[in-house]
Formats: sequence, C-alpha cells, structure tokens
Amino acid sequence: MTIAIVILLIANTLLLLFLLTQMNNRRQEQDRIERNIREEMAANRKELGDNLGKFSEQFLRLTQMNEEKLERVRDTLQKNLQSLQEDNNQKLERMRETVDEKLQSTLEKRLGDSFKLVSDRLEQVHKGLGEMQNLATGVGDLKKVLTNVKTRGTWGEIQLENLLDQILTPDQYEKNVATKKGSRDPVEFAIKLPGQDDGTAVYIPIDAKFPKEDYERLLAAQEQADPAAVEEFAKAIENRIKAEAKKIREKYIDPPNTTDFGILYLPIEGLYAEVLRRPGLTDALQRDYRITVAGPTIIAALLNSLQMGFRTLAVEKRASEVWTLLGTVKKEFGKFGDILEKTQKKLQEASNTIEQAGRKSRNIERKLGKVQELPSTPQEEIPSVDDFEDTQLFDDSPTVR
Repeated sequence: MTIAIVILLIANTLLLLFLLTQMNNRRQEQDRIERNIREEMAANRKELGDNLGKFSEQFLRLTQMNEEKLERVRDTLQKNLQSLQEDNNQKLERMRETVDEKLQSTLEKRLGDSFKLVSDRLEQVHKGLGEMQNLATGVGDLKKVLTNVKTRGTWGEIQLENLLDQILTPDQYEKNVATKKGSRDPVEFAIKLPGQDDGTAVYIPIDAKFPKEDYERLLAAQEQADPAAVEEFAKAIENRIKAEAKKIREKYIDPPNTTDFGILYLPIEGLYAEVLRRPGLTDALQRDYRITVAGPTIIAALLNSLQMGFRTLAVEKRASEVWTLLGTVKKEFGKFGDILEKTQKKLQEASNTIEQAGRKSRNIERKLGKVQELPSTPQEEIPSVDDFEDTQLFDDSPTVR
C-alpha cells in the first residue's frame, strides 16, 4: 500500500514537471510571436507614414488641379446660363403674349359658358324648389287627410278594395253589405262563399281599421328610446284593436249567414307587426272575438288561397256537368249503335238482293247465248221464254212469259 502511494506521488510529480515545461515553452513561443508582431507593426507604421506623405502630396496637387478645372467650368457655365436665361426670357415673353391673347378669348368663352350653365342650373333649382313646394303642399294635404278619422278609414278601405279587385272577381265579394240579419250596420267588404243548399251565399266580413294616432305615438316613443312610453302606447294599440274586434263580432258576424270569424285589416305592415309583437294578442282575438288580424301581405295571401278554392269549386261543378253530359252521350251512343245495326241489316238485305239479281242476269245471258245465231232448219224452234229457269228477277217482281 505504501509503495503504491509512493509510485502515485512520483507519477504526479513527473506530470507536474511536464506541465511546467510545456507552459514555459508556450510562454517563450508567445514572447517570440509578440516580438515578431511588434516588429511587423513598426515596419508597417513606417511604411504607412511614408505612403501617407506621398498621398498627401498627390492629393494636394490633385486638389489644386481640380480647383483650376472647376473655376474654368464655373466660368463656362455662368456664361452659358446667362445666355440661356436671356433666350428663355425672350421666349417666355413671346409665350406670355400668346397665352394672354388665347387666355383672354378662352376665358371669355369659358365665363360665358359657365354663366349659361349656372343660369340653367339655377333655373332647374328654381323649378325643383317649386316642385318641392308643391310636394310639401301635397304632404300637408295628405297629413290633413290622414288626421281626419273618416278620411283615414276611407284610405284603408280604398287600399283593401284595390286588393280585392286585383285578386277576386266582382261576383266573389260585395261592398257595404249588411251581413247580420236585422242589422243596419253594413260591413265594408264581404267575401261570398257558396255554402248553403238554397244557393244563398255565406259571407266572410272584412273591416279595415287604422289607429294612426296611437301608432305615431308608439313610433315616437321608440325613436326616443323610452321603454315606459313604448309599453304604454303599445298597450293602447292593443286595447284599440280589441275594441274594434269586438265591434266586428257584434255587428257583422252572424252564422250561418256568415262564417264564424271575421277579418280585421290593418293597411300598414308596421302596425300589423306591432300587433303580432304583443304576446297573446292574436290568440286572444281569435279565441274571444273570432277575429283574424291581417296586413297587406297576409290579406293578399288569404285572398289568393280563397281564389284557388273558388277555382276548385268551379272545377268540381264543371266535373259534375261533364259526367252528366257523358251519361247522355253514352245513352245516345247506345241508340246510335242500334241504328247502325239496323242499317247493317238493311245493307245486308240489299247486298243479298243485288247478288240474287246478278245470278239471274247471268242465267238470262246464258239462255240468250243460244239465240245469237239463226236456226238452220225450219223444224228447229226458237226457245220460248218459258224455258228459262227461275225467271223471277226479284222476290216481288212478276213472272216474264
């Protein structure tokens, strides 16, 4: 164990000596490299100093030569620029004179055209202001018309009448008709449905209503973003619609003379949308008052569906008439068959008679063939007519002797 330790110490000592020797050699090498570098840098500085001196001398000479050349160029440019400026001044003067002349004429022409255009535009503006004034007057008149409750109702009635006239025929609806027996209150329009056995029509009453003031107050509240006012005026519209529905039910609905429901027409889609927006309003109108609310679009769809129903009924009616006509034709065709059968028998009898006449004609010809030549002896007698066989041509003809 001791020997191993000694050997290890000796190995470490030798390794340390080797490392020290290597470090000393490297230090000497570095010193030598640094000395060479310093010598090269000194030589380079000296050479650079010499070159800089020579470059300075050459630069000074080049600078002097450039200054002399620039001076000559400056003088030449100054002379050329002066002559060019004089020439340009002369040309500009001539151009100015020409431009002034043309500009004067052009300006006068352009000003004349501009004044004419402005005059025309002012005239158009004046005309447009007159039309706008007339339009404003018309809008004011329309506002006055719509302010009047009676006129406003007439406007909704006219709109409804135009829809009915476009979709239905005149005999499919009536105007200002009393649909309830014993009542003197006529409904504005009533659609006629074929429904009773005695041919009496069943009516669908339609009444147009337009609560303009309530709807305008609701729109104003919505523009001001006032939820309380919006709810208040929407409730007012709801109450107004319920009151009108109650009037329609009491005045115009009278089953079986009418259907068990009526139609309340609102001439503005926005008002119809507000009615639909109220929760449970349309259901309450149908349940409590048997009234259906309709706007312009809905009433058009409803009228189109009714028109299709009318066409279906007409087709069914025509179909029954066609079946009746076909039955008559079938009966007459049977009679025609009997007549054809009798005609065929008569034709068969005529054919048989003609065939029998042909046979008799051939028999006569055969008998007559014997008398085409004269007899050679007087003893031979000419055949008499009695020798012919079956000389009766027809069943009802006399016998030939």
